[in-house]
Amino acid sequence: MRDAFHDQLESVFVDLAGICGRVEQAVREATRSLLTGDAEVAEAVISGDAEIDRQREEVEEAAFQLLSLQAPVAGDLRTVVAALRMVTELERMGDLSVHVAKIARLRVPGVAVPDEVRPTIERMATVAEDMVRRVAQIITRRDVAAAIALGRDDEEMDQLRRRSFSELLADDWQHGVEAAVDVALLGRYYERIADHAVSVANRVVFVVTGDNPHSVTA
Repeated sequence: MRDAFHDQLESVFVDLAGICGRVEQAVREATRSLLTGDAEVAEAVISGDAEIDRQREEVEEAAFQLLSLQAPVAGDLRTVVAALRMVTELERMGDLSVHVAKIARLRVPGVAVPDEVRPTIERMATVAEDMVRRVAQIITRRDVAAAIALGRDDEEMDQLRRRSFSELLADDWQHGVEAAVDVALLGRYYERIADHAVSVANRVVFVVTGDNPHSVTA
């Protein structure tokens, strides 16, 4: 009976890693639509979020069944509860990718990101996508060291966020309020994707060790 339980629990984590892969694709494609002004790509990201939502529901259902039918305790209970929290974080990351795609769609046939801030936004997108990719590996391998390293590396995203604010508040900003709002929102979306990635990684640490890292993001 316990072997079957652990097989089911492992399947939940496989599904979590799969959702993470879809989120990574959503971040990548949302960024592509943003930087190229491609409305079709933006629409694909927006419509594709329904699949992430569906997979989240499946993970939640599987976790609730484990709770109700197996009545796990101690470490097993901790793992199931952590999985429920992790899938919520992943779903929110997908939603944030949709927000990026909606800004891209709103500015078509133009591009939402002015040339001056493009390098910063591109780097934020790259960091966010990389963090999501690493989270999938952390979930699959239950890699505590990699999870802790991800939390430390989040500092680059914080620095990029501060840089984006400096750029849009500079005296020589010539792109108007609309572009400034877009850049501010985009910075926030990518930063929150990174924050959720760190939170998921910290929950993996909690599953493996029973300890909550000090860097857990609320």
